Amino acid sequence: MVPLLGVSMALTACGGDDSGDGGSGSDGSGGEAQGKIGVILPDTESSVRWESADRPALEAAFEEAGVDYDIQNAEGDANKMTQIADSMIGNGVTVLAIVNLDSESGAAIQEKAASQGVATIDYDRLTLGGSAEYYVSFDNTKVGELQGQGLADCLGDKEANIVYLNGSPTDNNATLFAEGAHSVLDEMSNYTVVGEQAVPDWDNEQAATIFQQLYTAADGKVDGVLAANDGLGGAAINILEGAGQAGKVPVTGQDATVEGLQNVLAGTQCMTVYKSATQEAGALADVAIALANGEEAEVTGSTVDSSDDSEVPSILLTPQSITKDNVGDVIDDGGQKAEDVCAGKFAKLCQKAGIS
Repeated sequence: MVPLLGVSMALTACGGDDSGDGGSGSDGSGGEAQGKIGVILPDTESSVRWESADRPALEAAFEEAGVDYDIQNAEGDANKMTQIADSMIGNGVTVLAIVNLDSESGAAIQEKAASQGVATIDYDRLTLGGSAEYYVSFDNTKVGELQGQGLADCLGDKEANIVYLNGSPTDNNATLFAEGAHSVLDEMSNYTVVGEQAVPDWDNEQAATIFQQLYTAADGKVDGVLAANDGLGGAAINILEGAGQAGKVPVTGQDATVEGLQNVLAGTQCMTVYKSATQEAGALADVAIALANGEEAEVTGSTVDSSDDSEVPSILLTPQSITKDNVGDVIDDGGQKAEDVCAGKFAKLCQKAGIS
């Protein structure tokens, strides 16, 4: 793993509380902070991670640092994200971090913030054509490489037909995931791509419809599914169950959600990719706090913005491949709770996997 910066980095004081709509504030356990940090999460539909993992991890990081903050969710609406950003800027944030819904609206938010002297950070997704001072995420090409290798490991050396169920076309990460997966699987001449389509807005219902169409077009001759996250993977698994093929056709995923981990334990999903929300939130907190204090943040490298070939200073963390053999790693790291993953019929599967 890439070493993280300490949350205490560059923090010279602690903040008071705040009462923004999306959940905010600190306990006021110290002096005045030099700035206020706003974070806008994208939605609650593309992945459960944003509210179940990222929000509490960010809150914990900011609370530990004693910094004044406001975290809200745009609920998949670009206009709402713009309104939230305007409100946060009006309420005095000095640093604004966003998970953009699309690069165009994200860039407009960052341009408005810059005009008001507000520093911006891209969190998890790079805003193409944007003006963020920093980008905090995981190595998203590596995520795709792990997915591609994971599917290859599950398929083996046999001849196999593969369907790609990619993420939203407006999400730069989805492009990187697909590129990473293709870089691995395209080198293997025994695999044939028989269908590939992006899923608008990472919508799981649309994913089910799209996969059904791809599956039908391939006359059901699908041997593996490169699904970009656990939600899309779950949608494919539901269709495969209807065809009596769940567990026979390996499916990938990402985010190590409760459902994804349960599917991995059950054998209906081949693997998932774990990206520690605690690590990512901690890295964002470090950068945001440095900016709030008028200092530069420590980075691990830079990321090229493909829209203009500019380089954005970046903190890119290392993702982890999760299979049935190491589901416990996610729980040990605090990514999910054993009681959630091991509920009901999954209790015996957890026991077999050494998870208690």
